[in-house]
Amino acid sequence: MGSSSVCSWQSGAANWVLTANCQLTNCQLKMYPPDNTERFQHAGNILGRFKDIHTFIFDVDGVLTNGEVLVTEQGELLRKMSVRDGQALRMAVEEGFRILILTKGKSEGVVARLRELGIRDVLYNVQNKLKAYEEFLDAYDLDEDGILYMGDDLPDFEVMRRVGLPTCPQDAVPEIREISHYISPLNGGAGCARDVIEKVMKLNGMWNY
Repeated sequence: MGSSSVCSWQSGAANWVLTANCQLTNCQLKMYPPDNTERFQHAGNILGRFKDIHTFIFDVDGVLTNGEVLVTEQGELLRKMSVRDGQALRMAVEEGFRILILTKGKSEGVVARLRELGIRDVLYNVQNKLKAYEEFLDAYDLDEDGILYMGDDLPDFEVMRRVGLPTCPQDAVPEIREISHYISPLNGGAGCARDVIEKVMKLNGMWNY
């Protein structure tokens, strides 16, 4: 699949942004300036890079949730997650994709939910995401070019600079949007995880609907 022929360019001081209508979904594709073209030659490569993904890494707060917490009188922090994201995560696990959840948060309810979806690698209460990421790479001997990471805030920054396809929700902070190669049209907790999973699976003939 390819993008449509109607595209609009916006020039900026540090980068170019290409907004294109893809057949999979409306999306925003980021193109780096000439001095960074070794890693990202042109915006047309983006769908090919989705197709080559073998591993997904997701933050929780602001990605799998809307970034808000409800504080009860007992001090418990409650989060809301999308069941549509959950369905896509389950389908990805069943198709053999590796999924890592990497979060600084600590919620037994969130961990239980992710385990129920079949996700084995759930790292929570992580204070150094880059170190945890490197340990994950070593444990599974993974090729970084085939890793998609979706984050929304500064703790995700260093890892996102390492992976092959850094992505973010529509409402991510500016610093994360700046380094993302794909910005979902959906906000955190509102289907952004499903958005990227669905792209990868459709491009690999695994979304038979």
